[in-house]
Amino acid sequence: MASPKQQRIDPQTVAPKSSTNSAKKSGRPGGRPPKAPKIAKATARDWISGARIQTLPLAFAPVALGTAAAYVLPHEEDGIGWHWLRALLCLIVAVSLQIGVNFANDYSDGVRGTDKNRVGPRRLTGSGAARPRTVITVAFVWFGIAAVAGLIIVIRSGHWWMLAVGALAIVAAYFYTGGKRPYGYLGLGEVFVFIFFGLVATAGTTYVLADTVTVESWLAAVAVGLFAVATLMVNNIRDIAQDKIAGKRTLAVMIGNLPSRIFYVIAMLAPFVILGAFSLLYVNAFLVYFVLLVALPACVIVLTGKSAAELILALRLTGLTALLYGLGLASAIAF
Repeated sequence: MASPKQQRIDPQTVAPKSSTNSAKKSGRPGGRPPKAPKIAKATARDWISGARIQTLPLAFAPVALGTAAAYVLPHEEDGIGWHWLRALLCLIVAVSLQIGVNFANDYSDGVRGTDKNRVGPRRLTGSGAARPRTVITVAFVWFGIAAVAGLIIVIRSGHWWMLAVGALAIVAAYFYTGGKRPYGYLGLGEVFVFIFFGLVATAGTTYVLADTVTVESWLAAVAVGLFAVATLMVNNIRDIAQDKIAGKRTLAVMIGNLPSRIFYVIAMLAPFVILGAFSLLYVNAFLVYFVLLVALPACVIVLTGKSAAELILALRLTGLTALLYGLGLASAIAF
């Protein structure tokens, strides 16, 4: 039996395939999803935001207080108690470590996916605006600046054992959210900031300048350390829901919403109790109580606020409180 004659098909009569059944060519297997959002690359403003400028008062306040505590000791123009270059180097170390840890946190939380559902300003790594390798490189550049400044301090002061303290500070800054078992995910972040951005930064500055640590320096260190704790706490209160999803067990996640807010208020107001001791020793120290005009609104916002925007405002007020308290009390001590 003869086979049927093959029919010719005119290509112009064949309807094109639906775009839903074929992927657009994009130079990659499977094509680019038709509605994939295009992520804007990080701008200079994004990098400045990534440094988290609102946290830098935590670097300025302890150095100012530590310097003031050293300055009031008996000294000559260039003698014990005052070395302007060492004071400047202490500030460089503190600021560089603060910025470095901020970028390191951005990197570590981003690659873990912790920032996937976060609220507030976008993160460089989590948003895809910058490559993770670039972000961590920037973090280590700032750690390097801190290390160089610290090395100069050690050479000029002759206290070589302080190299170990500096190395420990950098290691602690990275492993806050970095590494396989970051201690920031175990509710220990507040301990870190109290020790390094309170005690070490303040008392360390006094020691570098005066070769001793005074009672004033230790009291100021505790006060500014509490502000650092409050800053971290209000930031973590904002992210409680997202951190629970991501498995990040901050202290705020562990103790709950309301206890965290009460904890914040205690950390914010306790430095003003310490201020009472300074008011007995220094005539103008009582003027620092005017900083409560900034601190109390921050406490009210944290106790009553429900939105991320409110807590971000409280975060900024917390940083401003720390800065005004540190500079104001340092002036009262020194002058």
